[in-house]
Amino acid sequence: MSIETGLFLLRVCFGLIIAAHGAQKLLGWFSGSGLKGTAQLLQKLGFKPAGFWALLGAGGEFGGGLLLVLGLLTPLAAAGVFAAMLMAVLKFHWSAGFWGTKGGYEYPLILGIISIILGLVGPGAYALDGALGLATVLPELTVFLVAAVLAIIVDVIGLVTSKQPAEAATQQA
Repeated sequence: MSIETGLFLLRVCFGLIIAAHGAQKLLGWFSGSGLKGTAQLLQKLGFKPAGFWALLGAGGEFGGGLLLVLGLLTPLAAAGVFAAMLMAVLKFHWSAGFWGTKGGYEYPLILGIISIILGLVGPGAYALDGALGLATVLPELTVFLVAAVLAIIVDVIGLVTSKQPAEAATQQA
């Protein structure tokens, strides 16, 4: 198997998993709470306006995941997923420690790491970015780094402005 085939499989499988998580939060699919339920949870956690933060997080997962599946706007998609996973790690799982079996940040951390890798290496040969000529117009590294910095800034704003401590968030997530 070639590196390009492996990268394609990683990108598509990862994108589908992320999109499914986002569909839970955005559309209520797969036993999810939908956008209303996500906004209600974020309201309880002190995020204001909760609907904005719910749409941002769920959209980052759902839209970012679908774009990764297609290999379209890959650096931006990866940065959106990274932002959602960074918030998940810091706000919802950090206080529980590392291990996912105890509600920790293990799983969102690895998802965030994969999104960083995809943002840095790009979508590979089997992607719409290359077919549409976007890879030459939007250099992956530059776009991903700028988008990731913006994502971190937005996440910090969300963390600073939400009032409930991370410990309570872990219990409710």
